[in-house]
Amino acid sequence: MRPLSAVTTLLFCAGSTLAAQSATATRPVGKPGVARTTPAYDVTIRWTSYGIPHVKANDVGSLGFGFAYATMTDAACTIARDVVMVRGELSRTFGPDSGHRESDIFHRALLTDSAVKAFRTTQSASANRSTAGYVAGYNRYLQDQAANLSPSCKGAAWVRPITVDDVIRLHMSFGIRYGVGRFMKEMATAAPPSERKAAGSGDDTAVQTDFDAPEGIGSNAVAMGKDVTTTGRGLLLGNPHYPWRGSSRFHLIHTTIPGQLDVMGVSLYSSNGVILGFNKDIAWTHTVSTGTRSTFYALDLDPNDPTRYKYGNAWRALQRVTVRVPLTSATGATSTESRTVWMSHYGPVVMSEQLPWTTARAFAIRDVNLANHRAAATYDALGRARTIADVDAAISLGGVAFTNTIAADREGTAYYADVSAVPNIDAAMLTACRVQARGIPAAVIVLNGADPACEWKQDTASAVAGAMPPRAMPRLRRTDVVSNANDSYWLTNPAAPLEGFSPIIGGERTARSLRTRAGLQFIAEATANGKKVSVEQLQAMLYSHRNYGAELLLNDVLALCAAPIAPVTTPNGSVDLAAACSALAAWDRKETIDSRGAQVWREFWAFAARIPNAWKVPFDAADAANTPRGLATDNPTVKEGLRRALAQAQQRLAQAGVAPDATLGSVQYEVRKGERVPIPGGAGGTGMWSVITTELKPGGYSPIIHGNSYIQVVGWKADGTVDPRGILTYSQHEDPNTEHGGDLTRLYSKGEMIRLPFSEADIIADKNLRVVRLKQ
Repeated sequence: MRPLSAVTTLLFCAGSTLAAQSATATRPVGKPGVARTTPAYDVTIRWTSYGIPHVKANDVGSLGFGFAYATMTDAACTIARDVVMVRGELSRTFGPDSGHRESDIFHRALLTDSAVKAFRTTQSASANRSTAGYVAGYNRYLQDQAANLSPSCKGAAWVRPITVDDVIRLHMSFGIRYGVGRFMKEMATAAPPSERKAAGSGDDTAVQTDFDAPEGIGSNAVAMGKDVTTTGRGLLLGNPHYPWRGSSRFHLIHTTIPGQLDVMGVSLYSSNGVILGFNKDIAWTHTVSTGTRSTFYALDLDPNDPTRYKYGNAWRALQRVTVRVPLTSATGATSTESRTVWMSHYGPVVMSEQLPWTTARAFAIRDVNLANHRAAATYDALGRARTIADVDAAISLGGVAFTNTIAADREGTAYYADVSAVPNIDAAMLTACRVQARGIPAAVIVLNGADPACEWKQDTASAVAGAMPPRAMPRLRRTDVVSNANDSYWLTNPAAPLEGFSPIIGGERTARSLRTRAGLQFIAEATANGKKVSVEQLQAMLYSHRNYGAELLLNDVLALCAAPIAPVTTPNGSVDLAAACSALAAWDRKETIDSRGAQVWREFWAFAARIPNAWKVPFDAADAANTPRGLATDNPTVKEGLRRALAQAQQRLAQAGVAPDATLGSVQYEVRKGERVPIPGGAGGTGMWSVITTELKPGGYSPIIHGNSYIQVVGWKADGTVDPRGILTYSQHEDPNTEHGGDLTRLYSKGEMIRLPFSEADIIADKNLRVVRLKQ
């Protein structure tokens, strides 16, 4: 954390009284010459070790004020840049390249003044006061701490005060990030054939659509109930796999309104509340769910006018929306560019090679979260929840955008639900309305836009228009175990499969990922024969860094190595597999920083996973946790494919200068203050439950892209006292060269967690306690 200015902070000994520890910074507000007897905002922020802020106030406005101030202490540059983005000002600020123009068009077309107003009018008075306080706290931080900003934005003109509308746009942008937000280019470049021809470009293939799920998001979660824990109470592991850079980083924070709210966990840099965490009675986490957030609609066009589309027995005109984007060129010249975005009543028209706009057909996209304004109410209720019933009621408010919720409570109930925003479409409607379009993967949902019966169903029980009602979504309460690792809800507990839900939420009776199966295996081992699980054991389950894929399959590969094995001929030359085989034979099948050979398996499996018919035992829905398994090495084609995968892995490592038997920590690392910090964990697709995702570059795997981020293990002691442990793997501060930009990362590297300082006694006793009271 960068030091607060001398005006606003004071360092104290831990043994001092709180009254003596407070440094007060008051800034006058109100009309000139008129004294305000009561400040609009009054908050105390206490920082404990590792830069963890504890924000305490008597009202929600002051809490929002302190929340912003505390978060800006670690993330000012990232948040300020996100504000530029949602304002649609990236092209003016940083130039129109690198996707900035398309982002500006997208945000200016969808996050309009009218959309922002509609959002604001749906919020409670409490939520609006919190947002107003956040704005004031953000702006106060810029006034107080401009000299202490990170080098990446210090002195930059684009770091400036914000408004309530900016905060609303941040919220809205996050909700649609993984829906319509994945198709910014397609939306920004869409134009009817006549206009493309007039502009001298009839080509609609310049944009290539990637329909695959975006990288950088994922998670594991386990909730255990009283039947399987040592204390007879709940126990939760939250392990989101989120980006290590940018606005999707987490930030540890503790917020308190005495007698009303006391919740600790993490926010995202660009959010203004705790989104994963715990209080004295419950703990919750999220995993990204398989539910669909948006659907395409195929529009049948008027042969005489490709800007009109059929709807029922009539034609509707596409709406032409003009967006003006301010630009700054490489030479510094400024201008404004007008672009057209086309809107149907479903949503924006999108265009690419896979989604062509012809004289006969176009495609529009509808996103369920574009009108989802329920997040503030949902997460406020989660933070105040006391039981699993309260958790269920909170997420049923509709504000969970794209995740499962996994929770445990003090009384010993474990809970899973995919009660998130998905279109209200059942299996029958999918069958009747689905359109198959060439070039679009079968898994992508395209509906018949000409048939009014294919509109998303409206249900009065849904707080969000067109969203599936909570009662129709999967949930499970247990006193043993529930878990999720980004597969669908189906095998949340193998003893109680969840079935009979709309396919739009996820698949049933389908093969699970190696990562899901790893979690199920580790849980089964921990609870076998009546064994009970402690907080420490649940932490060790993750920190063992076992590679389940290797445990399952490596022996088959080593059998190939043990037989006389000829060199493999590749386009890059002949490869003797001895080095790869030797490294794999000595590997401990883990990805700790001391493990040797893990990188060979990682690179090998990237190729081997693509081999057709590679499994010896196929998937069996009746034994889903254990199938498919084994490699079909008796199949000559599979055997040769495995040999070539080993050769390609060895070549890739050689080209990067990475020895097959190097310790993982020597080649997978993060740089903090110029120091290489070894990072344990590996690729989920290889069978790792402890996930770290990187790209192989010359010298190794750095920097980390995403993976283990905020890890929390929360249980309750036998007397009901909450017992929280956790780690923020990449540390609190966005700048890796600051004190709190690497301190927690070094602990993670060593396999440690900290006891999260939730109780008042823990906070006061912290040897690094710093206190500031802010009034305005």
